[in-house]
Amino acid sequence: MSEHESHFTVWGFIKGFAKLVIGFLLVLQGLIGLIILLLFVGVLVQVTNGIAGSNDPVSISIPKDAALVLDPNGVLVEIAEDINPLDVLREEAYGMSEPSQIEVHDVVKAIRAAKDDKRIKGLVLDLGALGASPSSASKLHYLADEIDAFKESGKKVIAVGDYYSQDQYLLASHADEIYMNDYGNLLIYGYGSYGTYLKSFLEKLKITTHVFRVGTFKSAVEPFIRDDMSPAAKEANIAYLSVLWNKYTQSVEGARGLAPGTVEDYANNMGAIMKTVDGDFGKAALETGLVDGLMSRADMNEKLMEAFGKSKDGKSFKKVGFKRYLTSLDDDDDTSAPNIAVITAAGTIIDGEAPTGRAAGGDSIAAQLRKAREDDKVKAVVLRIDSPGGSAFAADIMRDEILALKAAGKPVVASMGSLAASGGYWIAADADEIWAAPTTITGSIGIFGYFNTFENAAAELGVFVDGVGTTDLSPILATGIGPLPSSAADIIQQSTENGYDRFLTVVGNGRSLEKDYVDSIGQGRVWIGERAIELKLVDHLGDFDKAIEAAAKLAKLEKYDVVDMKEKRTTFEIFMGNLSTTALKALGGDEAKRNDSAVAKLVRAAEEKAEFFEEFNDPNAAYARCLACE
Repeated sequence: MSEHESHFTVWGFIKGFAKLVIGFLLVLQGLIGLIILLLFVGVLVQVTNGIAGSNDPVSISIPKDAALVLDPNGVLVEIAEDINPLDVLREEAYGMSEPSQIEVHDVVKAIRAAKDDKRIKGLVLDLGALGASPSSASKLHYLADEIDAFKESGKKVIAVGDYYSQDQYLLASHADEIYMNDYGNLLIYGYGSYGTYLKSFLEKLKITTHVFRVGTFKSAVEPFIRDDMSPAAKEANIAYLSVLWNKYTQSVEGARGLAPGTVEDYANNMGAIMKTVDGDFGKAALETGLVDGLMSRADMNEKLMEAFGKSKDGKSFKKVGFKRYLTSLDDDDDTSAPNIAVITAAGTIIDGEAPTGRAAGGDSIAAQLRKAREDDKVKAVVLRIDSPGGSAFAADIMRDEILALKAAGKPVVASMGSLAASGGYWIAADADEIWAAPTTITGSIGIFGYFNTFENAAAELGVFVDGVGTTDLSPILATGIGPLPSSAADIIQQSTENGYDRFLTVVGNGRSLEKDYVDSIGQGRVWIGERAIELKLVDHLGDFDKAIEAAAKLAKLEKYDVVDMKEKRTTFEIFMGNLSTTALKALGGDEAKRNDSAVAKLVRAAEEKAEFFEEFNDPNAAYARCLACE
């Protein structure tokens, strides 16, 4: 090596090393700056909380004699999922707008507070942005009961809207007066259960379907093995749908003072009714007695100003919005009294951990149950269930903690929301008492497994799998592109049957019922709450509040606090989440909002399908899930 080359190499090394040191120092400087910023923000938040009181409500001015405008914007749910700033950015990047989630208990809290609030003169139902899934009937009836209770205070309730969906109208019908836009519509169509069936389609693609199930009524896999709904599934579905429909019509007709059969006639004979009013949707609803008046938005505003007085600017009525009012309310204090812990299992049951509100992770819920057991202040637990089921393994993980709670002498009361089926019933079975709403969808005691293999489709394309293995089960390594070995299929079916037998045993032991009897009402069949009590699947019909009272009675508590075992985000965490979103937007998030909305829809559809399959993560591939209920 020449002197020149040696000098160049040494100098290059020195320069490279210097750059490395400088780069390291710059990174270190950035980290130190970030740590200082975090510490500063943390101290600032703590000081702010210390001055204002971390649990104090935000000071909000509410006009005297104002109306509480119940205008929830989002989908009604049992428990809302925490908002991830990264998800918010992703939605904006693809031009998507995910509907927010509205917790039913937040709406109840606002209505109850307004009933006794001397500043609140009445309630305005503006429900145009409220959504509810077909299986959320019990949540709507719960809110309807609260509106009726509010009216007992003598305060007026007025519903206004451009139009009303069937679900929105169930709540609106309980108002003293209902007004709709003169060009609006009210379409009531009842309840139904319809699916897309793929048997012939899969056969044309030469895809082999493998189904493992137990139960005459376990219809979750029917779309893959039939081209139509089976008679057994139709029998079970129309039974619970008829109860939902009857409860709907009775609620509306009772609230509106209509003759029995009015709502059903409106749904069944809409065409004939429309002919009498020249095809005018609004007049059809008015003539039937479903609304009290048809008017423009401006006229509605005038009507509300007459009822509640004018705002300061004289352009609207005196009011406070739902979110604003909810923010002003005190949080429930955890005093020195004993606690009743509330633990909510909402969404599909999956193995492992899951974010609150998105799914019921077996490990996540089990951790909350364990926390309640180890907390000496907790004397009883209410397990609130709003789930179609899912992983049988995860359900059993939760059940172990429920049994441990009972062994520790702490009563457990299961409170069923709109849906507590299959795996949702699995975790309820061992509770000391089970409470359900008359419209709760429950039961579906059964197990299934399902997957496809593509050996025939691959062969059409000239793709084949071959090889050798050391045992009869070794060919399972090629399953997918290769066929499923018959020996493996036999093992999976035996495991599925064992899972069903275990399910029957869990229910039999928990409910003190003979296994044969449980099998007779099981078989994957779905039941509605008012029928489930006759079948001994539940103990009492009643809402969440009744379940709390029952837990207190079992624990022999006269005074108690109700506490949520869910981990709540601190003010600092919320701040940092918002800061993260702002920073990410600054990196170009807003520019991406110009993406075509069709792309956004395709992305979201793909993500939803991926999320659906991700929920099937049971280690034994055994699922106690009611897909027809969702």
